[in-house]
Amino acid sequence: MKPNRLFRNAMVATAILSLLSMTSQAIADGHGKHSESNPGSVCQGYAGQTPRDIDSKAGSNSVVFDLAPPSSEMNLCNIHFHANAEHKAKDFAIYAGDGQDGYGSGYQCGISKSLTEAELKAPSNEVCKGLKPGDTIEVHWVHTSCDVSPGPGLGSCLSEACANPDLRVETQVFTLVNDDGALNFNDLSYQGNQQNGFHQAKGLPDTTGIPVEFMGSTTGPKYSEQACSPLQVTWSVRPQCAKLNINTIGKWCESNVFKENKAHGVRKLVTDARLLAPIK
Repeated sequence: MKPNRLFRNAMVATAILSLLSMTSQAIADGHGKHSESNPGSVCQGYAGQTPRDIDSKAGSNSVVFDLAPPSSEMNLCNIHFHANAEHKAKDFAIYAGDGQDGYGSGYQCGISKSLTEAELKAPSNEVCKGLKPGDTIEVHWVHTSCDVSPGPGLGSCLSEACANPDLRVETQVFTLVNDDGALNFNDLSYQGNQQNGFHQAKGLPDTTGIPVEFMGSTTGPKYSEQACSPLQVTWSVRPQCAKLNINTIGKWCESNVFKENKAHGVRKLVTDARLLAPIK
């Protein structure tokens, strides 16, 4: 077995135990070296970290792993979304600010600044605990090689019987609009759909450019350049924004198998080349 595979097995096994026991601190301990006491340094020994600027292919992280199969050959295990884009690209490059605890940070779509009055009309009901027209969100469709059913959290993508899963995240950044002519999240959700024996979303965006594929990690505000994520993930990030009908994701937030009802915070953009895998 290759050394990097052994390293991956050890890291993933520990991460699985942490997720299943709901002890998030365990994920951050025991692998590589953290540098919380020295903000100028970076964590070491991990594979490439996420999120990143997908327009930049540069990266010097040397920890490699096999890319996951296409999402059509894996099980969808979770869908969730973040407030603002975690990743950055030409189409979503408006910096939202420093924020706090992962909120009020990230990036916004350029199209969010040129919406019509009708598109910005407030919905009649509250949406996903605070979303409003004009907001940017980044949606993650998480897929796993494990034989599992979709459910809440990343723990639904792992199991004790599947100690070394391949993970792939299909990603799309949206601008929310109050417009029935915009994309309907119902067409992109799960609702028990299966294809060729795999749990699958009803659809994935296919008009927002060729997804940028790279080796990365899990995201979320508890991770940083000093506290890296140990899970190794293949990412497919679409480079263009799309408009999404805010009322349809509002309906999804009211009831879904993933128990998602609000936006998650964002992890700050990873910029240190030592933490980024090169994009081919």
